[in-house]
Amino acid sequence: MYRPHLRLFLLLLLSAASFPLSGCLFRTRTLDRQYSNRPLKSATQQELIDYVNTQAAKVQSIQATVDIDASSVDLKNGLATATDYKEIRGYVLARKPSMLRMKGLMPLVRNTAFDMVSDGQDFKLWIPPQNKFVVGSDNADNYQPDKRLENMRPQYIYDALLLPEIGRDDAVLENGYETVLDSKRHRVEEPNYSLLVIRKGPQGAYLSRKIDFSRIDLLPYRQRIYDQQGNVATDAHYQDYKDYAGTVFPSTIQIERPRENYDITLGMVKLEINKTLTDDQFLLEQPVGAVVVHLDQAGSGTGKTSGTKRK
Repeated sequence: MYRPHLRLFLLLLLSAASFPLSGCLFRTRTLDRQYSNRPLKSATQQELIDYVNTQAAKVQSIQATVDIDASSVDLKNGLATATDYKEIRGYVLARKPSMLRMKGLMPLVRNTAFDMVSDGQDFKLWIPPQNKFVVGSDNADNYQPDKRLENMRPQYIYDALLLPEIGRDDAVLENGYETVLDSKRHRVEEPNYSLLVIRKGPQGAYLSRKIDFSRIDLLPYRQRIYDQQGNVATDAHYQDYKDYAGTVFPSTIQIERPRENYDITLGMVKLEINKTLTDDQFLLEQPVGAVVVHLDQAGSGTGKTSGTKRK
């Protein structure tokens, strides 16, 4: 049985609730969008592509203090149980092309619950309450339904935080609708735009991403990332855009992982965009005496180490 602090850590680091539940059991907390009577704006397919690519080029790094809300669903003795954690303080560093560091603090006592770094290929994870140092790859295709730690992939957070450019991928425009709430919280439909990003894989072309834009302000409010089998792997929602020193960025980001049955919401307490981040800020050394867990080795073996080392 997982102790509470490890369970909290697993929730925050993308390894919570990986039981094979049906979609109806996944407890989502989708950010409701409100109906607006402001005039709708229009944009062409190329204008929307240009916006995504311009923003991708403009935002090269972020340094943020965040409040984290997390929710997951567990299946035990045939019953689905939802667990919520509210307003956990965390810190996030992200630098293109693929660097991420995320640190979380224990509630109340504010001791370090976890410290994680990733370069897009491999990641390291230090869990002080368990004296464990976890290493693994960011390969998103090695999902194992019966294991929690092995499904932890920090790249999911990075991909949701920083929308990549469309680049050489094909994209098509869809004129559709989004469901929003009116002043009486009745559900109504409001026109939107969607960019469907098509990529070529080993088995042929597939839908890689779907980016939804509001017709009120032409800003992205949702991004779905698909696997090559057409399943939604990540469903990210963006809300409360604010101007951060000349760059518009969402202050609330919700990341849902349907397959693992969890969602995590990041609320920006403080955000600095394009601040210089050095390589040293993404170094995480193996602590003396920590138990090392190699997730991608057969059997996920563990062992003691008597010294520190750098990757």
